[in-house]
Amino acid sequence: MTALNRVPSLMVRAGTASALTLAAVGGSIVAPGLASEAAAATPGSKALKVAASKKGSPYKWGAVGPHRFDCSGLTLYSYKKAGKKLPRTAAQQYNKTKHISTGNRKAGDLVFFHSGSNVYHVGIYAGKGKIWHAPKTGDVVRLQKIWTKSVWYGRVS
Repeated sequence: MTALNRVPSLMVRAGTASALTLAAVGGSIVAPGLASEAAAATPGSKALKVAASKKGSPYKWGAVGPHRFDCSGLTLYSYKKAGKKLPRTAAQQYNKTKHISTGNRKAGDLVFFHSGSNVYHVGIYAGKGKIWHAPKTGDVVRLQKIWTKSVWYGRVS
C-alpha cells in the first residue's frame, strides 16, 4: 500500500473531515510530496533533540557524556547519537564542518565562538538566535541566547 492509499477510514466514510477531527480520532492526513517526520529528520535535527534531552546535565571539563559534558563533549555526543562522527575539541570540530553564513544557518548547525582565529566554545543552534550548550564549570546544559556576534557556523555532513 502506498502512502497515498493510506486515507483514514473516517475521511472515506464522511467525505471530508477537518484536521482537528482527524487528530482527535487518531487519523492522519497524507499530502503528496511531503516526507514523513522520520524521513525528513536530518543528522542536525536529531543531534539538536539529543542535546535538548540533556538539559540540566552538569558541566565537567573533558566530559563526553552521557551524564556530564563540556561544550565539545555535548556536540560530539549529540552528533554521535545522530550517526555522525566529530573530533573531540571545538576547534577540531570547526575544521571538520562545512562553514556556512549566518543567513544560511539552520537548527542543528554548530555555533562556534571565537576570539580572532581562536575557536574557544561550541554549541548546537536551536533557532531564534539560541543554542543548546554546556557553558562552564558550575553550570549545566541549557538553552541560551547567543550573546556575541563573534560566532561562526558549521554544518556537519
